[in-house]
Amino acid sequence: MENREEKIFYVLTCGGENPEKASLPFVLGNAALAMDIPATVCLQGNGVYLAQKGHIDHIPQGGGFPHIKKLITDFIELGGKIMVCVPCIKERNITPEDLIEGAETTAAAKVNLEAMESSAVFVY
Repeated sequence: MENREEKIFYVLTCGGENPEKASLPFVLGNAALAMDIPATVCLQGNGVYLAQKGHIDHIPQGGGFPHIKKLITDFIELGGKIMVCVPCIKERNITPEDLIEGAETTAAAKVNLEAMESSAVFVY
């Protein structure tokens, strides 16, 4: 088996309708980044709303974790990568220009490659 860099990939399919669950990939991702393990969060389904400018300002704090806005800001500042599903944003009338700084659009092939190249994949 080939040697590969350790990295973790989180797939998140919910948003503000479940603040606790939406927070978990960013809590874990921030911990991974603090451990010098690269981390990527891929937003799909309603999860894409978390990357829409201003949307996270109106989500209540969930699960006893810091507010999702702080979690996402810290994640980006620590070097985490946020991928946002293009078909999912199109379905919700969100444009790439509507996304927060640090979020990049993606499609199926790139998501599959990221998962295949990662040491672990978590789905929320």
